[in-house]
Amino acid sequence: MPHTKLDPIDRKILAELQADGRMTNVELSARVGISAPPCLRRVRSLEEAGLIQGYHADVNARALGFEVQVFAMVGLHSQAEVDLSAFEERAREWPFVRECHMLNGEIDFILKCVAPDLSSFQDFLTHELTAAPNVASVKTSLVIRCGKDEPGVPFSVLEERAAAQE
Repeated sequence: MPHTKLDPIDRKILAELQADGRMTNVELSARVGISAPPCLRRVRSLEEAGLIQGYHADVNARALGFEVQVFAMVGLHSQAEVDLSAFEERAREWPFVRECHMLNGEIDFILKCVAPDLSSFQDFLTHELTAAPNVASVKTSLVIRCGKDEPGVPFSVLEERAAAQE
C-alpha cells in the first residue's frame, strides 16, 4: 500500500488509538481537538484506508498460562515462491505460532511462538515444525525476559518527518 498523506489530526488520532483503542469517540475527539462527528468520519476513513487494521486487547500471556516464549529461525530447502507461500500458510495454522516473518539472509523465516510449557513447545517443534514439508533446519532461542514490547509504530518519527517537510 502506498504511503497515505496524513494531516496532524489524522496522525494524532492514530497515535491515540494505538495507545488506547478502547476509548470512546467522544474522548478521542476531545484528545485530538475536534468535535465527535468529524472525528468518527476520520476514524472510519482511516479504517477504510487500511491504516487501522483492528482493535485488540493486550493480554498477559504468562498470566494465562503461556510460560514459554521462543523465537524459531527456520531455513527451507527451497525458496521458490510457491514453497515460501506454502510455509506461510502452514504457519498460520499452528496455534503456537503468533508471528511469522520472512527474512532476507541466512534464515528464511523467524517465528514467534508461545506455549504453556517447554514440553508442549518441544512436542510442537519435533512433531510439527521440523516435520513440515520443505523445512531444512530450525534453530530456537528461548526468551528469558522481554526488555521492550511496544506494538505499532513510533508516531513521534512521523511528526518529526512531517515538520521537516513543511
